[in-house]
Amino acid sequence: MSVTVVGSIAFDAVTTPFGERSRMLGGAATHFALAASFYDTVDVVGCVGDDFTDADMALLGTRGTRLDDVERVAGSRTFTWRGEYGWDLNSRETLSTELNVFAAFDPSLSDRSRSADVLFLANIQPQLQLRVLELCERPRLVALDSMNLWIETERDALLEVIERVDCVLLNDAELRQLTERPSLLAAAGELLSWGPDVVIAKQGEYGAALITADGFFALPAYPLESVIDPTGAGDTFAGGFVGYVGRHLDEPMGNEMLRCAVAHGTALASFNVEEFGVERVIRLGAEEIEERVTELSRITQFEHAPIGLMS
Repeated sequence: MSVTVVGSIAFDAVTTPFGERSRMLGGAATHFALAASFYDTVDVVGCVGDDFTDADMALLGTRGTRLDDVERVAGSRTFTWRGEYGWDLNSRETLSTELNVFAAFDPSLSDRSRSADVLFLANIQPQLQLRVLELCERPRLVALDSMNLWIETERDALLEVIERVDCVLLNDAELRQLTERPSLLAAAGELLSWGPDVVIAKQGEYGAALITADGFFALPAYPLESVIDPTGAGDTFAGGFVGYVGRHLDEPMGNEMLRCAVAHGTALASFNVEEFGVERVIRLGAEEIEERVTELSRITQFEHAPIGLMS
């Protein structure tokens, strides 16, 4: 199997109550690729400026991620985001967004990227997501992420993309905004009726929910005593989830496999937030992921012992 991700590669400047970084590797495609690379070979499609160094490329290429489709544009600077978190790490304030080279991003896919078995359309303009879909040669699994901006400004194009994908990953608020339904289950049910087979509701520190035509599954976030920086956690979750599903494409896409994929995404996201940016995931080992998934299984199981409730 092979995985292609199309999305942003960025430099992030982040301040949290626990410290700050003035320049760290970030972007949706970056966080996704570093997580998904534990499960398969990943091709990244994106663009950077000439301030993106060879050392930055080496980090992005951790675990054999292929960068042939990362365009380095001379005379331009890399997309840069600056943000600040307060004590509520579920919310953040964007201080500045400098699109730079990303403003003119026009995805160019090699033959290898076009023929990938798994395609992840990270959070980019819906028209670009559509264009990538048209370029690709019948991937077996397509998943996408989006955001409130595209729901507000490019809804029709976004709906056209959603009709053509297998899996949609959005947060609770985005699901409700997109479907204009008041509850998570109603919103996810409406979204499933548009074409996708799987809806993932990302819920930050509260975990994630999986909704399919066959049912509902929710998993809390892995309990951590120390959370430093949640930047990129959602994209890291997506990399773990989509990577795991892609690894098992030759198996039926049943509830048990999808639940395991949620657990892997959850475990990877928990490592991401323990340090700034990609610092922890860069050093991560496969055995650590397996240990954390096993622990998630242990702490979320219980046996029901009926006690004869009064009627």
